[in-house]
Amino acid sequence: MPKVVDHAVRRKELAAAVGRVIARDGVGEVSIRTVAAESGWSSGALRHYFKTRGELLAFACEQVIDEVTQRIEQKRPAGGVREAVMEILLETMPVDGRRKTESTIAFSFVALGLGDPALARVQKRHFTQMYELCLRLAPHLNPDGDVEGVARRLHAMVDGLTVHVLAGHLTPAEMQRQLGGYLDELMA
Repeated sequence: MPKVVDHAVRRKELAAAVGRVIARDGVGEVSIRTVAAESGWSSGALRHYFKTRGELLAFACEQVIDEVTQRIEQKRPAGGVREAVMEILLETMPVDGRRKTESTIAFSFVALGLGDPALARVQKRHFTQMYELCLRLAPHLNPDGDVEGVARRLHAMVDGLTVHVLAGHLTPAEMQRQLGGYLDELMA
């Protein structure tokens, strides 16, 4: 009797292998070959699921977006507004190894999407969902202010701080202090 394969589980395993390659070697080292080796699969078996490196990267990024979204939706933050907003936003930022890998995957699409419309679609989804999260949080931070303007600036702050940590210009602790200070300014 043939073995029953759960293709959704297999694809998630491959996305996890992409994350491990990126965490260890950087996004530039992601290829069908390196991900096949990381996952213990043959390149041919991997190509059954993903024909190109771009498809593989796009799927890995979409997995990250879905996982972060799910974590945020399941959060029940305690404390005041500032603490709750901070806790939610930090789910999207590189404060530990897992979230640094997720941020690296997501932000790699800024450059990758410039030359590939399929990858640009994934990058647009990432930015759109982050903006929508900021738009939901903005009224709690500055109820009498320009909600859209607050959301755009908050999104820019989160993305900017994330890029600074990924580039090694800030530590995660410094990033958290900067974000906390900005939230304090918004709520003043």
